Amino acid sequence: MQTSALPDLAHTDTSPMHWLATAAAMAAVVAAAGLLQPDASASASTPHRTAAQHGTPSAAAPDPARADFPLECGGQGHTVAKEAPGDLDGDGRPETVAVVHCAAGFGTPPSGVYVLTQGSGATPRIVATLVDPVQKMSVGDFAVRDRVVSATLLGYSSPEVPSCCPDEQEKVTWQWQNGAFVRSSQSEDPAGAGV
Repeated sequence: MQTSALPDLAHTDTSPMHWLATAAAMAAVVAAAGLLQPDASASASTPHRTAAQHGTPSAAAPDPARADFPLECGGQGHTVAKEAPGDLDGDGRPETVAVVHCAAGFGTPPSGVYVLTQGSGATPRIVATLVDPVQKMSVGDFAVRDRVVSATLLGYSSPEVPSCCPDEQEKVTWQWQNGAFVRSSQSEDPAGAGV
């Protein structure tokens, strides 16, 4: 029999205390593995959790009811006819686009389309006017989707056209590009007459 050239190592001798320490270490590893199980609803295609999912509140879209709109309504007040939130500039904080007109008992008052952001104060701030009420337009269809604002603008070809019956229609979009909202349009004939 050949003897080992290496000295005897103390840790190669087993004792009950050694087995007890090994069992305790293995139990700790198994317990830790049980606590660190993956999310059962997660898959390889599921995105990682965001801060909002962990309880951190995400930024709320500005409330147009709290905004001060630049409308001359002669003491009648204004109406927020439509509103839609969306992160228009891609900074991770939502803006709100609001369609607003003076309150009126009858007729079709002209609308303004405003982009609101929430600053450090409680009052939302207007950062862009997409449609000014002085243009004498009203707004039909309206949406905010994929960082694009879209609307159907209804207007009048002349002052003789009754305010009840706009005779011009234009589909428009606005998109934030290079620090400004860029408008694009496609005119339509509302009667469908076409030329």
